[in-house]
Amino acid sequence: MSGTSDGGTAQGRDRDVEGRARSARPRDGLGRPLPYGARGVERQPEGVVRDPEETVVEAQALLDAGKPFHAHEVFEDAWKSGPEEERALWRGLAQLAVGLTHSARGNVKGGARLLRRGAGAVEDWGAGSGRRRPHGVDLAGVGAWARELADVVEREGRAVDAGAWAPRLRGADGSSTARPGRR
Repeated sequence: MSGTSDGGTAQGRDRDVEGRARSARPRDGLGRPLPYGARGVERQPEGVVRDPEETVVEAQALLDAGKPFHAHEVFEDAWKSGPEEERALWRGLAQLAVGLTHSARGNVKGGARLLRRGAGAVEDWGAGSGRRRPHGVDLAGVGAWARELADVVEREGRAVDAGAWAPRLRGADGSSTARPGRR
């Protein structure tokens, strides 16, 4: 990224190497921008093409680490680069990760809305495709997790711990389960 010593550009806007607008500000673990020069969390690279197995494994590791914003970017890469018939699945999983992000940031209304929207999206995709466990992901379990978290966020009206509430996309034996949040 080109820029000036304060992180901005001569034109006043950060740009990537292709000249597209892209903030160079560091970000925290939930993807919130920090001041230029602050120590942030390493960003998830964008535009990475992964196979579905790599996508699920990497997203799960990020969710477990309390980084749902970063997991969203992994799901977004799959949504943008995957086969057309699976794009709605990956987009729904990305919405769930963003819903968890907003819930962890304390955005009660937005978090709950995105969690429910993502739950509906993955469940609808599963019903339409006839695949209840694509790539080992238990869509019904993940949908139930998202609705439970949406209810908790609305009831408690405060931020949740993203790592504690991370969904379990797969069990230790490779089976799919959703992990309810630890309170």
